[in-house]
Amino acid sequence: MFRFAAILSAAIAVTNPLSAQTCPEAADHVAEVDALVAQIQKAETEQEARAISNQMWELWTDAPGEQAQALLDRGMRRREAWDLLGALETFNTLVEFCPAYAEGYNQRAFVNFLRQNFSAALVDLDAAIALSPNHVAALSGRALTLLGLGRTEEAREALTEALVLNPWLPERHLLAPGGLLAPPGEDI
Repeated sequence: MFRFAAILSAAIAVTNPLSAQTCPEAADHVAEVDALVAQIQKAETEQEARAISNQMWELWTDAPGEQAQALLDRGMRRREAWDLLGALETFNTLVEFCPAYAEGYNQRAFVNFLRQNFSAALVDLDAAIALSPNHVAALSGRALTLLGLGRTEEAREALTEALVLNPWLPERHLLAPGGLLAPPGEDI
């Protein structure tokens, strides 16, 4: 029996080389993201805020190790090409390989959001936020996902929380009078 289990484990490792490896620890970018959040809160123009947001994305998409980075990049390319099933498969592999890497969950959530599988997206967004509480993109994605689920009040609260961190989010217009998340009594 032991011999069979060893052969089976070896066969799985050959067909899935990541299963035999451990994901490296992700770089700790908390202080850098916090500093960028402080900068974006003081930004005076949308262009300035966009440049700071791009710096945040560079940190969030800094995967732990070459293999995780290759998976992240492949999944994002597949998503951009609208190969959503291929992207989902790649992000599933990334999350399985690196379960402590927030961006794997965030990217898988985005794919599920595009597929309108809002329930699955919400689970992944909650995981990403638990791992990276100042992940502004995951917070705003959570608001949009809750809106997709018809949970308007929760969506409004989630977007408000995201806007505290980044007041320049494009989704801010949803809270403006006439917006889908405008507080009751503030419609046009």
